[in-house]
Amino acid sequence: MLKYLARRLLVSIPVLISITIIIFTLTELAPGDVVDYFVSPEMEMSPEAMEALRIRFGLDQPAPVRYLNWLGNLVQGELGYRFTDGQPVLDAVSRRLSASLLLMGTALGIGIVIGIPLGVFIGLRQYSFWDFTFTGFSFLGISTPAFVTGILALLVFSIRLNWFPSGGMRPVASDPTLLSTIHHLMLPSLVLSLNYIATFMRYTRFSMLEVVRADYVTTARAKGLASPAITWRHIVPNAILPVITVVGLSVPGLVVGAVFTETIFSWPGMGTLYLQAVTGRDVPLLMGMNLVIALFVLTANIVTDLAYAIVDPRIRYD
Repeated sequence: MLKYLARRLLVSIPVLISITIIIFTLTELAPGDVVDYFVSPEMEMSPEAMEALRIRFGLDQPAPVRYLNWLGNLVQGELGYRFTDGQPVLDAVSRRLSASLLLMGTALGIGIVIGIPLGVFIGLRQYSFWDFTFTGFSFLGISTPAFVTGILALLVFSIRLNWFPSGGMRPVASDPTLLSTIHHLMLPSLVLSLNYIATFMRYTRFSMLEVVRADYVTTARAKGLASPAITWRHIVPNAILPVITVVGLSVPGLVVGAVFTETIFSWPGMGTLYLQAVTGRDVPLLMGMNLVIALFVLTANIVTDLAYAIVDPRIRYD
């Protein structure tokens, strides 16, 4: 296991370098001049002043030089400085990262805890009332975008029923506590998790239906094993492997969904910060956040591979 982890980390180094090149290239190919975003439309700026602004931001240098400078800062543990206020990008990202990880981790946990058991439940009851009912709900959950669900949930549960706060991470008039944080977290995390509950449930159902018809399951039933033992010792451990892959592949979509959810519920995470970077054309912040997201996805892929060996004892990477 340790040898495999070391190999994956070594392989991730060229992948990470390629990601930095892609991030920088896509940022360079974005239309428009960065300096134009910092010029007020109510006042005219001379060409000399605009050139001085480019020199201040380092935009007067060739693109390869700017990429190597950025890469050198990354090696030293720095992500550069924001164009808008000169604040270190690493500080801005680190302050928002914990809130985003809390929201995304809670949503993913809800999706796993609810979606997989429901998939097991309806997988053992094919063509039953419960199968048709939860399958219909899964189609609705998969097809409805997070921003639509978020707006409806905000209207019903926050404005109409007043069960949950309409936004933010903590109360305004009092100090935050664990209960108040959970209260603010419940609605956005549930909204973000709906798509993953539906996805994990459907994939678990499909995988369960394939394993239920396997020969070793028929043999176990012929030997007289109890149904719970057959389900949890033979069916679920073999059916869960494809679902682990789906969970790992859902991380990029989770990040994208968090951007909309955080914006709707004013959650102080990386989603709202990302929108600020895009609308304000804050290039260093945009590149730094894309790099952090890429690292997060790479880490999720490695954890997914390691989870195979934990769930299935037949898999050994050493």
